Amino acid sequence: MSTKNMHEQIAKLDPEILWRNFVEFNQIPRPSKKEQKALEYVENFGKKLGLETIRDKAGNVIIRKPATPDMENRETVILQAHVDMVPQKNKGVEHDFEKEGIKMLIDGDWVKADGTTLGADNGIGVAAILALLESKDIPHPPLEALFTFDEETGMTGAHQLEPGLLKGKIMLNLDTENDTELDIGCAGGIDVTARGKYQTDRPMEGGKSYRIFVKGLTGGHSGMDIHLYRGNANKIMNRLLYLIDSLSGQVASINGGGLRNAIPRESEAIVVLPAGWADDILKQVNALAEDIKAEQKRRDPELEIIIEPAAMPSQVMASSDQKKLLRAVYGAHNGVYRMSPDIEGLVETSNNVAQVKVDNGEIQIGNLTRSSSESSKYDLVNALTSVFNLAGYDVQTSGDYPGWQPDPDSRILAVMKDLYVEMFNEQPHVEACHAGLECGILKAKYPGLDVISFGPTIEGAHSPDERVNIPSVKKFWNYLLETLKNIPEKSVAA
Repeated sequence: MSTKNMHEQIAKLDPEILWRNFVEFNQIPRPSKKEQKALEYVENFGKKLGLETIRDKAGNVIIRKPATPDMENRETVILQAHVDMVPQKNKGVEHDFEKEGIKMLIDGDWVKADGTTLGADNGIGVAAILALLESKDIPHPPLEALFTFDEETGMTGAHQLEPGLLKGKIMLNLDTENDTELDIGCAGGIDVTARGKYQTDRPMEGGKSYRIFVKGLTGGHSGMDIHLYRGNANKIMNRLLYLIDSLSGQVASINGGGLRNAIPRESEAIVVLPAGWADDILKQVNALAEDIKAEQKRRDPELEIIIEPAAMPSQVMASSDQKKLLRAVYGAHNGVYRMSPDIEGLVETSNNVAQVKVDNGEIQIGNLTRSSSESSKYDLVNALTSVFNLAGYDVQTSGDYPGWQPDPDSRILAVMKDLYVEMFNEQPHVEACHAGLECGILKAKYPGLDVISFGPTIEGAHSPDERVNIPSVKKFWNYLLETLKNIPEKSVAA
């Protein structure tokens, strides 16, 4: 079936008003930091409907829609979603995220993309808001739609949102990925980047050069999936290179991972081995590779570690610098650092060694540290900084954003819990998540906001395995509509 025909089928799924908007929005190229066309799309969407539409100085878009009849006395609700998406694709897939829309298909009860991220995170949330803005027969209180940008690589839109623009007292963030959850808190985060330089040598006389590939890892969201202990391509590659270093091998270059909020799925390195020992060294490296694959077989069944001959590089790392690098990456904590002492099963603090890039005398190691505890977050930052400083690298932090402290006495939480039980005959899971939501930043700017985050079931976010559950989208939509019908009346103070 052609992509066009498949998209037409997706646009007719139930609820059609939401799916049609998702299909149309998903044809707008919108990788993080390149989402200008998406912002223009939602801005024009509001203007064409004749609704009050504002573009703040940073670029965020706010669209206001008056209440439907008999709902004017309800609290104004802010509906919030981010327009950008994580651009990830499988090796060998041809796709330009800055120029092309997403090619989608139906797979049973799921909608997914053809070898790329789908953009359901947070495109489904955007589509739901657009559907409400264009609707003519859905009861709702006064609405403020807030579309932010660059959420995935720094939450820039939320950070730069002008204060004083929003009037609403209740905010529904539509960026949660399990339809049984009501999120009332989230982790904060900070980027930790180590940079250094290294001296180079000529490759050893008569050496043999090889390229090592680590690929096929499951990957996923570096917050929501970090407790699943999926393989990190940078850490796996480092284990292999550490062994090679101990056997007198040389490292010429490393290029692994990249996106701070995605568990690295691939890494590539060029090494030079002593000619007389190359076969023996390869046997040992391949044996370690088999051990790693056995360790990860349940979490990463598609993991491949491939070693093949390569062209001889013109230069390799000096031995002392090579040893410092490999020990620093080995020592850098990756994965869960501390579980929450207050909420069972919740990761409190973690780190993702997101990128290791070594080439042309330059070293860069990128990390994303997350925590719902500011003190624990900086404890891990200090641990990472110490390791990298011992290797002689400069460490900088950036993109610091706060967590969102749970409020179990939230008025909108009480409404939504009761509605969930009434509609689905079970209790929702009320919890905090180990991911960066914009809620914490927005609450810091608007301290009085009463906030809930929820959404349909999305699996594999931030990876080419991303998919959204079709029945779950209908459940989410109906729940959203019932919530809007039951928004409390404005308080006397308002």
